[in-house]
Amino acid sequence: MTTTVKEATAAASAKWQAFFNAGDPGGCASCYEADATMVATPFGTYRGRGEIEAFWTKLIEDGFSEVEYLDAKIEVVDDRSAVLTSKWRMNKAEGVITRELWVRQPDGSMRLREDHFEALG
Repeated sequence: MTTTVKEATAAASAKWQAFFNAGDPGGCASCYEADATMVATPFGTYRGRGEIEAFWTKLIEDGFSEVEYLDAKIEVVDDRSAVLTSKWRMNKAEGVITRELWVRQPDGSMRLREDHFEALG
């Protein structure tokens, strides 16, 4: 049975969180499309998997860990994509995800095409 876009998005998001909490920035970056865009307010805009991996590498090296999503909502856009929004917190910060656009890939996996989030503290 093929998973729904909503189920696949939830599973892909959980996989990203597991990579982050394991201290694996390469795993985090693997959850993005090769030419994805990440807007991390107030840090900047990162384009492509390499820049995105460098961001997560520095954050993890700076001791950030234990991310948890709170009140996550997934809105299905079409038969291939969904948008996730959520509050989040971790050991040294908290904030809000305003748009994670997850898109089903030709191999059936879900990857982030856009990631927009804000750190509030």
